[in-house]
Amino acid sequence: MNPASQVLRLAALALLALEAVAAHAGDTTPAEQLSRWSAQAGAPGNASKGQAFFNQRHGGEWSCASCHGTPPTRQGEHASTAKPIAPLAPAFNAQAFTDAAKSDKWFRRNCKDVLSRECSAAEKADVMAYLLSLKP
Repeated sequence: MNPASQVLRLAALALLALEAVAAHAGDTTPAEQLSRWSAQAGAPGNASKGQAFFNQRHGGEWSCASCHGTPPTRQGEHASTAKPIAPLAPAFNAQAFTDAAKSDKWFRRNCKDVLSRECSAAEKADVMAYLLSLKP
């Protein structure tokens, strides 16, 4: 193999390795998400507070439960679009909270819908502790 071919082969292998790393860059677990938000909040998530927060309306017309259900262990439905929503509790949906970027995106959007602001790290930790407490 000539030197140019070797360089191309190494470059292709490096690119494949980078793609593999990038494909898994968002991988996380719900427990890791809870740890991250608890660390940001400076306190562990509280499942009881999370359940109350999840089911409560915060001055608007919706609560988290309005779309995700009570408890959020079955398919929900968006309150205004009727679009189906997969179960939110990780024990009932293996994909829930396995991508940090998606988790952040959806918390940001949904908190703005429910609270008219972003959720605090403590609120996220409490909700996640509640969701992790739900078992089949």
